[in-house]
Amino acid sequence: MNVTPATFLAVMNDERTRRWLILVIKLPADPSRHRVAVWRELRKLGALSLGQGIWAVPEVPVFADGVQRALELTDSAGGQGVTLQASGRSPEDAARFREMFTAARSADWVEFLADCGKFEEEIAKEIRIGKFTLAELEEEEQSLERLRRWHRDLTARDVFGAPEAAEAGERLKQCTAVCEDYAERVFGALHSTDEDAP
Repeated sequence: MNVTPATFLAVMNDERTRRWLILVIKLPADPSRHRVAVWRELRKLGALSLGQGIWAVPEVPVFADGVQRALELTDSAGGQGVTLQASGRSPEDAARFREMFTAARSADWVEFLADCGKFEEEIAKEIRIGKFTLAELEEEEQSLERLRRWHRDLTARDVFGAPEAAEAGERLKQCTAVCEDYAERVFGALHSTDEDAP
């Protein structure tokens, strides 16, 4: 999902982004796997935890499917889920909610940036030790694809535009370039091996 500056401003000025969905989830204590499944779904969604069993997301379409999945998991576990619409009582309250949500997205972006660094370090290590195999290239391409999916997911739920988002987009481009360079080195090494064969 590409979010242009015009789209971002339209979302920011849209009345719906000042409204929130509050999920109140109550699950049986046992088995714990149900609580974990719902918790994972809400974390994957990017929901903001407000307290035990209380979560919030901006009331925008990108969150609808995840909210529905969390409620379905709650129902199938024999729990109870209630969804409420809410907004801040004042512009300051609404701004605080946005700030809390954006801070959570910033933390997600920081984690993403750290993984980009690990990806680049891993390829630098493979180059340093001269490990130019198709198996290693495939593994690195899978890691890059995971980063791309993660970036896409974070971009979709970062509806208020955390400041780290632009840097993350640039880092993903760097990771792509590093992987392309590594691929060229792998194919170069393979072709030189083929030419050396009798």
